[in-house]
Amino acid sequence: MPTFAAIDLGSNSCRLKIAKVVAHQLRTVAEDREVTRLGASVFESGLISPEAMANTLRALKRFQRAVQTHGVEKIRVVATAAMRDARNGPAFQAWVKAETGWNLETISGLEEGRLIHLGVMAGGGTGPGTGVGGRLLLIDLGGGSCEITLSEHKRIKETISVPLGAVRLTEEFLSEDPAPAEGLARMRRWIGKELRRAHRRIQPVSVRLVIATSGTAAALTDACIAGSKSASGQVGRLAGIVPTGEVRRLATKLAKMTLPEREAVPGIGPRRAEIIVAGTQVYAELLESFGLKGFRYSELGLRDGILAQMLAEQDARATAHKEFEHERWESVLATARRYGVDLKRAEPVRAHAVQLFKELRALHQMPPEYESWLAAAAMLHDTGKFINHQGHHRHTQYIVSSSEVYGYTQVQRTTVSAIARYLGKSRPQPGDRALRNIPADEHKHVHRAVVLLRLAVALNQDRASDVLRVRAKVYPKRVYLELEPGRTGAELELWSLRKEAGYFREVFGRELFATLV
Repeated sequence: MPTFAAIDLGSNSCRLKIAKVVAHQLRTVAEDREVTRLGASVFESGLISPEAMANTLRALKRFQRAVQTHGVEKIRVVATAAMRDARNGPAFQAWVKAETGWNLETISGLEEGRLIHLGVMAGGGTGPGTGVGGRLLLIDLGGGSCEITLSEHKRIKETISVPLGAVRLTEEFLSEDPAPAEGLARMRRWIGKELRRAHRRIQPVSVRLVIATSGTAAALTDACIAGSKSASGQVGRLAGIVPTGEVRRLATKLAKMTLPEREAVPGIGPRRAEIIVAGTQVYAELLESFGLKGFRYSELGLRDGILAQMLAEQDARATAHKEFEHERWESVLATARRYGVDLKRAEPVRAHAVQLFKELRALHQMPPEYESWLAAAAMLHDTGKFINHQGHHRHTQYIVSSSEVYGYTQVQRTTVSAIARYLGKSRPQPGDRALRNIPADEHKHVHRAVVLLRLAVALNQDRASDVLRVRAKVYPKRVYLELEPGRTGAELELWSLRKEAGYFREVFGRELFATLV
């Protein structure tokens, strides 16, 4: 049974979750959390402070001991808003790599929202009986940003990331304690401006449930429960919903308190008290501006989404596998459409690339995941023409590596972009920009995938003809591609394939012959 680990380096805290795969489902075996304030100085100076780096690295080393104890086979470490904004982020990434051996990946706000949504959906929302189907809104208020996602029948309809994190706002507007009236007013105007931008993208009509994740939502829920208990003499969970009116009441109350007074509020706690004023103001403004009745807290979040994606990628029998593959491919198609790719012309290239991957598997020996990466490269290889037909392969590499393609990590997108890059006269060379951020031991696989894509493109030279049928036969010293000519023949395709024979021999060490049958 494989064991996975996910680490979320947020702007306020870093979290670890370790899960074992049991009967094609995830079972949590360990969790840990540490408040490190990675983003405390970023939102003011643009730099992660040495102290925050050291605190975060100490937490990561503790996490590493847990990872080793539980025999984790695969780990993914992601960072969010603080690392997105920090000018010295690459230096911290290098430090983490040197001390732990882990690759720290900085994800975009949209990818963060997608993974949070995946984690909540895969985990069943907020528990048995609550349901996550229908139309709902997800809110994740972190230290540096707030992700707002509209979901319908467990599918994302729209997501947006706004710079309304609790640490960011506290550093920017609330430098005194208790919160100064002028700073509060400026902060509320800023929150309103960003929420108006969110309103243009997200219209939560007929939303049946609002789910909030992360620490501020947990603190608000606990404070609300504690207040209900003290008022009525019993624990009142408010049917699991924190009402908007109660959030506004808490926001007004907390804003008038000093730090020691906030620390004494049941449910808040000493570390959360430092940033809770900003966090409650965001929730109050957001719920009121969207006309929402309240929210339900969920313990699930980003790390759960990371684990769910790991399971979906690794286990074809897992429930989430087909859904994950579908969403990822829909994102590839959406990217292709955005840049004017003719999908009817790109589809035969994809089909031939996948066919060659399967029929030449014994020859190329690429890992299984390269099949989907090759297919994505085939669909996206003409995106560069959106910028300019001349040198469009270079433009393709830039577009694909820089685009939001859901379900692909930055390294995976870079790999797809490199496969699509070398379809002209150029060949992959050591030190190329397209290969710079791909692990060195993957370069040979990229070279082989490039060859297969070039062959697939060669098989689709004559756009006017019907799609050719091809069979690949592998022998110890040569490979034959047998073509069944279409209605208009296959002379152009034969000529194009024979032009690739030299590069094929260079990469695979075998002769390539293209013949008609």
